[in-house]
Amino acid sequence: MVQYCCVCTGCHLATVLLSELFVCCVYYSGESLIEVKIEADSNDITEHRLDDKPRPYLCTVCDKRFTRRKYWKTHMLIHTGEKLYSCTQCEKRFTNQRYLSSHMNVHSSKYKCTECGKCFRSSDALTKHRRIHSGEKPFECTVCSKRFTTSGDLFVHSRIHSGEKTYKCLECDMAFSRFDSLNSHMRVHTGEKPYKCHLCDKAFSQSGSLNTHMRVHTGDKPYKCSLCKKSFTQSSNLQRHEQVVHSNRRPYECLYCGMLFKISVELKLHIRIHTGAKPYSCRHCSDRFGRPDQLKTHLLKSHNEGTWLTCDICQKKFSSRRDLNVHIRRHEGVKPYVCSECPKSFCSANELKSHYTTHSDVRHFCCGFCCTLFKRKHSVVRHLKHCSDTLKFNDI
Repeated sequence: MVQYCCVCTGCHLATVLLSELFVCCVYYSGESLIEVKIEADSNDITEHRLDDKPRPYLCTVCDKRFTRRKYWKTHMLIHTGEKLYSCTQCEKRFTNQRYLSSHMNVHSSKYKCTECGKCFRSSDALTKHRRIHSGEKPFECTVCSKRFTTSGDLFVHSRIHSGEKTYKCLECDMAFSRFDSLNSHMRVHTGEKPYKCHLCDKAFSQSGSLNTHMRVHTGDKPYKCSLCKKSFTQSSNLQRHEQVVHSNRRPYECLYCGMLFKISVELKLHIRIHTGAKPYSCRHCSDRFGRPDQLKTHLLKSHNEGTWLTCDICQKKFSSRRDLNVHIRRHEGVKPYVCSECPKSFCSANELKSHYTTHSDVRHFCCGFCCTLFKRKHSVVRHLKHCSDTLKFNDI
């Protein structure tokens, strides 16, 4: 399928820096013209007109065409992976001199954010970054009204509505709406991990994964909960925390018993109670488990495999970091999990979850003998003994 940018004549800018350079472009997909109108990111770019320049240079890998041989040669480096230009300050490499020159601005601190100190390769990149701090999202989707900080993000988002995925993997036929997503995906097949930590030599396939990993060494937790002041290394962890701890919304329902859950992972683990699925098997014995943490505890207790986590205050040992953290909070009197219905607070999310039942009339647990309903599991277990004795089922 022929697809090229009529503005930048199909050069490497059309695939790598497409979202950063042009604003109102027309694409030719071999069938129809699709006009994409996006407000300019910089004042000096306002409009491009459709041209009919001949494009005699054809890429035999992806069928893109180019007006000039030099554009075609630069584009071909994308497929070969050849990066001849290396940075003298870090290990990054680039396909052409212009990309390298732009990258060097990061080391010179020419374009530095005054809010967080991060450096960028260009003034446009810095301008877009500042919108993260200001919260400005000037680009709006005309279909769903979702807003974005950059025109490139809006352009990529528009493919959700059109279903367009133009970048295809030659190894497994997976398709992507962004070239950089395809580029990252290819590392699954090659096993390449170009992003290395200079402190522990751990390597990553994505630069974002390395940035997140570095916070392990620095202790940086930039994402703070506004309700309990707890901090996180990743925004996704903060979102999960807010949903699990501070929200009563339970959108995930069990089809077997109707029980509701806040996150899909909880529902997935719960369903194994009904199905009896135990996908985690011990390599030393025949025992199997429904959860990975149960297998980890089993390996520690039964086979002495793994490392116990010890409390520095009382020397008590734990198999999981989560249980140790909860235990330490009890020593320190820290209760970050606050009930949204009353002033009570708790050391763990499970304690808060159990407490919420006092504010609800929902009773999930049923006695199999007399059909009495209970809010808590331990309540029905205690009741069962009394009920079986009363109904004289103790010999059964």
